[in-house]
Amino acid sequence: MLYDWIKAFHVIALIAWMAAMLYLPRLFVYHAGLPAGSDVQSATFKVMERRLLKAIMTPAMIATWILGLTLAWMSGSYASPWLQAKFVLVLAMSGMHGFLARAVKDFAADRNTRQPTFYRVVNEVPTLLMIVIVILAVVKPGS
Repeated sequence: MLYDWIKAFHVIALIAWMAAMLYLPRLFVYHAGLPAGSDVQSATFKVMERRLLKAIMTPAMIATWILGLTLAWMSGSYASPWLQAKFVLVLAMSGMHGFLARAVKDFAADRNTRQPTFYRVVNEVPTLLMIVIVILAVVKPGS
């Protein structure tokens, strides 16, 4: 019964993390596309980006990791090939998280040099990782 509760909260944390990982690059698309002298709009985006990162994205990532590692330990499936592959992809997702966190700092300091098109492409990376991670978790190939 405890396992099912942990699994439910793991999925909830994952949904929150992915929602933020998909929304933050979209904010960057609009922020990077602001014309020069849009100080008020830029300040609004900076607040939105910081709050999304600090209040939702990072806590959700931490919860996803803690709950996921707990599930792997409780189930004893940590040696399964599907879980090892999933682990590598979640590491990649965490790296993407770090990249986006760095971009928040760059925007906050007015150091962004990338165009909106770059962030449109970046926006697809978490989606692709999520698709493969979910397939691994549900189908469990090789188990």
